[in-house]
Amino acid sequence: MTDIDSGAGAPEASAEPGIRILAQFTRDLSFENPRAPDALRPSPDQPAIDLNVEMNARGREDGLFEVDLKLSARANRPDGPLFVVELLYGGVFQITGVEQDEMEPVLLIECPRYLFPFARQVIAEVTSQGGFPPFLLDPIDFAGVYASRKAQAEQQIGHA
Repeated sequence: MTDIDSGAGAPEASAEPGIRILAQFTRDLSFENPRAPDALRPSPDQPAIDLNVEMNARGREDGLFEVDLKLSARANRPDGPLFVVELLYGGVFQITGVEQDEMEPVLLIECPRYLFPFARQVIAEVTSQGGFPPFLLDPIDFAGVYASRKAQAEQQIGHA
């Protein structure tokens, strides 16, 4: 966790855009190793990884923002599943100097970028504790995920 000062009594916010992480936390974590210990045996087959990424944000009454980064990964080999890990990692952010029409991309692209390295570490540790080599997620293009989800939502609205 970083600085938990709410900023009360701080000088007037400048027009300079700024993002400040006030807290970060694991909201929910699940790890399943359904075929242990058999799944831990070496295999010539590389596992297929199915990765899902979700970002959500909401304003709070105190003027701060909560951002959630949900990462889920499912590893399978031809002989069956290896592991399933789901992590909901959150942060509380203070955002200044950002116009309202620019707030959504800041919350759903920039804030997850700050959270990702810590969420990645949690997943690496839990898979390691499950008996597997640490599962190190590749960097995620949050701007690409955001643009894809936005286009998908607009397409659904157009078909409704």
